[in-house]
Amino acid sequence: MLALRVDKLKDYLRSVYGADVKIESVGELGKKKEPAKELKGFGYGVPYLVEFTVGGKSKSVVFETMRPEGFGHDHFSDRAQTLLWQHSAFNKLPKHVRSVDVGSFTGDGSLRSLGDCTEFYIVTEKVDGQLYHHDLDRMREEKRLTQLDEERCLVLSDYLVQIHTLKKEAPRFYVRRVRDLVGHGECIMGLIDSYPPGLDFVSEGELKEIEKRCVEWRWRLKRKAHRCSQVHGDFHPWNVMFREGVDFTVLDRSRGEWGEPADDTSAMSINYIFYALQVYGELTGPFEKLFNLFWENYLNKTGDEEMLTVIQPFYAWRGLVIASPLWYPNLAPTVRAKLFNFIRNVLGVEKFDLRRINSYFEQKL
Repeated sequence: MLALRVDKLKDYLRSVYGADVKIESVGELGKKKEPAKELKGFGYGVPYLVEFTVGGKSKSVVFETMRPEGFGHDHFSDRAQTLLWQHSAFNKLPKHVRSVDVGSFTGDGSLRSLGDCTEFYIVTEKVDGQLYHHDLDRMREEKRLTQLDEERCLVLSDYLVQIHTLKKEAPRFYVRRVRDLVGHGECIMGLIDSYPPGLDFVSEGELKEIEKRCVEWRWRLKRKAHRCSQVHGDFHPWNVMFREGVDFTVLDRSRGEWGEPADDTSAMSINYIFYALQVYGELTGPFEKLFNLFWENYLNKTGDEEMLTVIQPFYAWRGLVIASPLWYPNLAPTVRAKLFNFIRNVLGVEKFDLRRINSYFEQKL
């Protein structure tokens, strides 16, 4: 809930029109006009009519925020995206109501104009260290583990145990996250669309079948909203920065604060599979040790055996990423073929079997 303060509104309108403003009335659109006063309940998608004079001329504008519930408007960023687009597009269409500005409320109740922005940016602190994938690259070359490798694997697993303990009773966030898993441009359908036509390792029909199976999984998972947890959303070796020992920082959290914990466990653990396939053609050697260590630690500490019944489409998504000719153009054809066998096979099992990983790389079970 927002408070629309008349003094802050006056300051804002002065900045937009470049002249002193006198506010005459502020109230819900279509209702009786009220003298200008603070509106403590402003928000929730209710349009408000503001009447004022500027430079001796009377003007009327409508202020409106968006409702957050559902329809892809769950997050602050969703609503910002829609409002920014509206401002950029309304005035380009003949006979459309004109947009005067788009802006935001700040923490102290001020109104900030964003109408003349052309692009957004983010500023973060600098983090020292080395990305975790360098550890995996070294293991791929040396084909051996160190004690530190095992300790880092465990600390990453423990990190997910820790963040996933925070739950939220918010079915709309969980269902949204599952829907995004299938339909978001960065997820399954977006990855499939990024595959060029005429590939020799997967056909259009096979990609279409994968997509269909993922839609079926969406309908299973959307009934699992009790699992809604705090998540990172893109927890892979290129988003973890290690310093000395097991001291690390995570980067680039993605696609919302709440979702399915299998999103994070699949994103990290599939990389142990990926590296093993490149070296051995199956999950074995040091990467099998890390894969098992990661999972045994996580499941022992969370008791979340149910995860193995929902992780399938998340593994399919991550499989589509690492099998992609866009992201990995030099990947050996045999590795790509095994990854697609993995995708098809995991989508076809009711419960993911951690002891049968290598069987998932074979032709359809």
